[in-house]
Amino acid sequence: AGGSGKWSRFAVFARPAPALGVFAVALALLAYGTLESRRLEIGDIGTGAPELRANSRYNIDNAAITHQYNIGVDVLSVIVETTGFDDACLHYPVMSAIEKFEMNMRGVAGVQSVTSVASQGKVFIAAFNEGNPRWAALPRSSEGLTQGSNAFDPDNGMNTANCKAIQVLIYTQNHEGTTIAHIVDEIKRFAAENPTPNVAFRLAGGNVGVMAATNEAVGDAEVAMLLSIFGAIALLCAVTFRSWRAVLCIIVPLTLVSILCNAVMARLGIGLKVATLPVITLGVGVGVDYGIYLYERLQHDIRHGATLPDAFADAMRQRGTAALFTAVTMFIGVGTWAFSALKFQVDMGVLLAFMFLVNLFGAVFLLPALAAWLGVERAERRVSRAPQPAS
Repeated sequence: AGGSGKWSRFAVFARPAPALGVFAVALALLAYGTLESRRLEIGDIGTGAPELRANSRYNIDNAAITHQYNIGVDVLSVIVETTGFDDACLHYPVMSAIEKFEMNMRGVAGVQSVTSVASQGKVFIAAFNEGNPRWAALPRSSEGLTQGSNAFDPDNGMNTANCKAIQVLIYTQNHEGTTIAHIVDEIKRFAAENPTPNVAFRLAGGNVGVMAATNEAVGDAEVAMLLSIFGAIALLCAVTFRSWRAVLCIIVPLTLVSILCNAVMARLGIGLKVATLPVITLGVGVGVDYGIYLYERLQHDIRHGATLPDAFADAMRQRGTAALFTAVTMFIGVGTWAFSALKFQVDMGVLLAFMFLVNLFGAVFLLPALAAWLGVERAERRVSRAPQPAS
């Protein structure tokens, strides 16, 4: 009886006046979540492998390599495609375009170093002339470029036969989402502003190239995924409860918690990527259960003559313990991931624990407040009084 009495106290949130207080808190959280979520970045955040902690052996070694050498473990490969040449590496316009691109990328923030057949060819040409640095330049004739032909050997891995495809390797200081996006934008800008006949700069290879493509796909998929999950939930709720009020009472708390989840990700320095993108969807899919359980009982009691506060009190008495047990069990279960040695598992555990627990609060506090101001009681009474079709 004592437990039932405690659950009955939540009926106060189904009254119009106390519901205003719930709305005030919800609006404050919405404002904070919206502002904070703007800081959410797409892609990895930090240096090293994001799946590991900063003090892991791999990330420590990665930092040492990056700081002590001009190359690192993060590389973006730009493919220069040539057409209409017998041997493109022996044509000055092609090599000049690659050299200009290489020099331009060296000045881009986030780039550690750049190498290509153009820079390697200049080294070989200087070596053929007693190492004189004045000869470290690209001759304008095919005969002059032949001196650097050792740099154009396909066995070096920098180009294919006859230089139909040529690699430009861009080593980056890190693989953060903002760094990758900036470098890719600079590559596209250079290619657009410096067209060369029969020469095309193509993106992209290397681990950073894969990350760049992945980040673009994640950015495009985020809105579509959220619209899909919320649209599916709204449709199923409308079919189940046959009420737009029910849809709002269930969807609005989920939306608020989803925005807050983005804010938590931004605050904790967790980037939006393939690994974290499904977290919000999973949290919404699990969290919607709380609202459905409570609203189904609330609707049933109102149609049988109960007032909204009494109906919600009864819903909490019958479903509150089960909902709380489910939320706490999942919260503790995934919360233990916070002690994992894998940073990826820590991030997933924190986000899932947040979604599983806070979605319960949204259903318990915001759902009855919305029901009080959306006229759920009047609407459900009209439905219960409507003549039923003869069976």
